[in-house]
Amino acid sequence: MATERRQSRDKFYFILLLFLFILCIDLSLGLRCFCSPCAEGRDIDNTCLAPNNSMCFASIRRVFENGERIHELVYGCLPGFEGGTTMQCQANLVPHRIPTAIECCDNADRCNEGVVPIYEERSTTPGPETVPSQYKSYENMTQIALLLSLVVCFIVLIITATVVYLRFRKRELDRQDVLSDMEKKGILLPQDETLSEMIDQSSGSGSGLPLLVQRTIAKQIQLVKSIGKGRYGEVYKAKWRGENVAVKIFLTTEEASWFRFIAADIKGTGSWTQLFLITDYHDNGSLYDYLTENTFDHHDMLLISHSIACGLSHLHTEIFGTRGKPAIAHRDIKTKNILVKRDGSCCLADLGLAVKYVSETNEVDVAPNTRQGTKRYMAPEVLDESINMYSFDAYKQGDMYSFGLCLWEVARRTAIGEQGIPYQDLVPSDPSFDDMKMVVCDAKIRPQIPHRWGQDDVVTKVMMECWSGNPAARLTALRVKKTLSKLHEILEATEKIERLKAIQP
Repeated sequence: MATERRQSRDKFYFILLLFLFILCIDLSLGLRCFCSPCAEGRDIDNTCLAPNNSMCFASIRRVFENGERIHELVYGCLPGFEGGTTMQCQANLVPHRIPTAIECCDNADRCNEGVVPIYEERSTTPGPETVPSQYKSYENMTQIALLLSLVVCFIVLIITATVVYLRFRKRELDRQDVLSDMEKKGILLPQDETLSEMIDQSSGSGSGLPLLVQRTIAKQIQLVKSIGKGRYGEVYKAKWRGENVAVKIFLTTEEASWFRFIAADIKGTGSWTQLFLITDYHDNGSLYDYLTENTFDHHDMLLISHSIACGLSHLHTEIFGTRGKPAIAHRDIKTKNILVKRDGSCCLADLGLAVKYVSETNEVDVAPNTRQGTKRYMAPEVLDESINMYSFDAYKQGDMYSFGLCLWEVARRTAIGEQGIPYQDLVPSDPSFDDMKMVVCDAKIRPQIPHRWGQDDVVTKVMMECWSGNPAARLTALRVKKTLSKLHEILEATEKIERLKAIQP
């Protein structure tokens, strides 16, 4: 019994001594830290043994799992290489792409257990306070250099613009002085020539009189009375060297159309600029007014219609040579833009919308303005905007449609004795594009032909073919000119035969 108790006591002492021995070895090895997660096979009771001169740590970082933000905590021992502890324990001072923080301790075993570091969310882009001073100075110098460059460029631009303006101003003043001197000496305008004679000396190209002659006419014009007014200007009867002339004064904004034709000049009145277009004056006025005051017989009708066709054919035809002219389309043919001469023949007026065909480049020179023609006389392809703006033939075909309407007005005044304008019973006095498009394009209505005219009448056929809905099917101005000329010859021959019959007993 005593032997068994002695053996039990010896076994207890042995275990106690072994535990104390192990404890002493553990204390002599170093600091024990709480670890989570721990290295496999190297942890004792969720602890790890820190190397000499090392510390325990607790770290935290923010991560996303399945779209949720969670905090990941890690505990353990820091490595024992030289400088590693200090470096890693201050890692939270450096901005991280993923917010991270770390805390270290070595004051007791498992000192890091339960420690939760706090991190700060900071941008990874260095702030101004972190930029070295030498870089700040370089940045300031760059900004100053850029600012100085802009200032210098602006000053150079102002100086250049001022020099150009002063040179242009000086040249214009010198030019005005030369013109004034030449005008005083009577060099520019021959005293014994009329406006018609000077226009006859023009090249016929559409550029009008020589520039120096044009520039002195406005000062010698005396306006007598206003004889017409439109949206883009006003027409006056005027006196020039005792001769009656017509002067159209344009709005300043319409210089694009004013600058291209016949004799023209600019006259300053002090508060505004007047643009003068000077042409021959015709006492009978426009064909519209002439139709209102007079009735015609067939001879008058053919004279008027044939002269309009001749003018339109001349306008549409390109003439080569020293007295040549380009092909021109009027684009605003109507009875108010046709003037009646003293002998009863007509001429075309108001070419402010005209376009010129340049045969050398096969291009159409359209005036750069926003003006539009008279909607009542517009062709169907113009109303529905299907016209080819780059085809000169399209503009000529549009002129022939308008000519057909003018021919109808003249024929109506001749056959019926009543004046009328196209579509007067179908659209308002000032129709819109939609009004005219509905009648001309959608309903395909044309002015009514009275039965007494006869569908087989040549003039009726001419006007109906001119206002055809198919532009390519319309007669040309030259074809109309020849047809009406033949009719005029037949009428004169018939009248001559009747006169001879009346003389014979």
